[in-house]
Amino acid sequence: MKTTIVTTLLTLSASLFAGSVLAGHENAGHVSQNHVSYDYATVIDAQPIMRTIRVSTPREECWQEQVVYEAERAHGNHAVGTVVGGVLGGALGNAVGHKKSNKRVGAVVGAVLGATLGNAIASNNSQASPGRRYGTQERCQVYQDAHEEERVIGYQVRYRYHDQTYSTRMDTRPGDTIKIRMAISPVI
Repeated sequence: MKTTIVTTLLTLSASLFAGSVLAGHENAGHVSQNHVSYDYATVIDAQPIMRTIRVSTPREECWQEQVVYEAERAHGNHAVGTVVGGVLGGALGNAVGHKKSNKRVGAVVGAVLGATLGNAIASNNSQASPGRRYGTQERCQVYQDAHEEERVIGYQVRYRYHDQTYSTRMDTRPGDTIKIRMAISPVI
């Protein structure tokens, strides 16, 4: 009988000890875990939140404008004028001279003078008046048109849940109800 009492006491104390250990683990689990659930609340009011912003829009204006195109100056071949002038001057100097030696000197001097005059005439003809051409060209300029406008940037929402009124800000307009999250945790 003594053995039965000792066995019963040991069994009872082991049961009590195991129960208290298990209870401690269960409480520790509730402290570290939050119970989250969801429900729906009734929307009472949703007021838009407005902000004035400046909007800039580019606008291009184009028009036709008359322009003058200058033709490039001809840089003609002055060699032709020089050669022709030299030949003519040499022939003229040879014709003017009376003696054989005078004819040679006259031909050389006439050729040099003729070449110089021929070069000058060719140079003046090539620079006489540059050619001009007229045309139209499209010109464009970009202007910035700016204006201010009111834009909705969110909504101030009032809602009711279990006879209590709450307020929050939302990015979009809610419907008649909004989904709410409820977290339940014990106070320690």
